[in-house]
Amino acid sequence: RLKYQMLGRVKPQLTELLLGFFDVIDEPLLTVFDFQELELLMCGLPEIDVEDWQENTEYTGEFTTLGGKHPVCKWFWEVVQGYDQEYRARLLQFATGTSGVPSGGFAILQGPDRNIRKFTIHGVAKGNEHFPNAHTFFNRIYLPVYTEKSTMKKKLTVALEMAATGFDIE
Repeated sequence: RLKYQMLGRVKPQLTELLLGFFDVIDEPLLTVFDFQELELLMCGLPEIDVEDWQENTEYTGEFTTLGGKHPVCKWFWEVVQGYDQEYRARLLQFATGTSGVPSGGFAILQGPDRNIRKFTIHGVAKGNEHFPNAHTFFNRIYLPVYTEKSTMKKKLTVALEMAATGFDIE
């Protein structure tokens, strides 16, 4: 029943869409890309306003009390500011499932259920050896409470690069 709901009832429309798409781009050319790379190729790199992103972020877990004033959160935003647009888009895609920013900015960021779900940085009490991970349904990144900015930057960057290749890090 679920398969029919998700695919079967729209199969004729999806088939026509794909046939038209493959008329423009040969199917073998697309097989080298995963869905994240394809999104970035088709939609381009968004212009991500880090200030808007930061202003519309919630802080939970270990960061609840100090919020954006927590040293790790400050480091996080410094790292994001230092990223180019590609890595900012990768980070957004890593945490939300899409690299796109709503036309109204981060204040109206939605989850897959179409409810507004602010970007959230959730602090977890794990050691420096752990990598960040994310829950895209909630637009939430789980960020260990690192003891050094350089460690956080390295772990975050590796997580973004591994996510782009389809590997998960635990």
